[in-house]
Amino acid sequence: MVCQVLQTLKGHLDYSFASAWHPNGHLFATGNQDMSCRLWDVRNLSSSIAVLKGQIGAIRSLRFTTDGRFLAMAEPADFVHIFDVYRDFTKSQEIDIFGEIAGISFSPDTEALFIGVADRTYGSLLEYNRRHVNTYMDSLC
Repeated sequence: MVCQVLQTLKGHLDYSFASAWHPNGHLFATGNQDMSCRLWDVRNLSSSIAVLKGQIGAIRSLRFTTDGRFLAMAEPADFVHIFDVYRDFTKSQEIDIFGEIAGISFSPDTEALFIGVADRTYGSLLEYNRRHVNTYMDSLC
């Protein structure tokens, strides 16, 4: 089997550690040592469509929800960022925890985010549940 380079992605400044495909099959994310995550559209790889920044370290883990609505981005320690894909990654939430992050994962129904903490003293699995705002208008749909 002969492998062939189809496209070289330009923009990151160092080594990449993580990648994730969006469920639509057109978008994918790359996490890099340069403390950034870049979003790419496979239909036009000449430049990334968005650049998301971390706080303190390389981006080590990336996960999209199965419905494609959110992207979680984990740094090696202390920070997990959740971005709203439907709002072009401009709206986000930051989870600040204590300890080394071993990994992240969404539940298949997208209702929970799990964060593995690899700290020797405080090692754990944290579960964050998705909050829904149920207003009168939401109940009509």
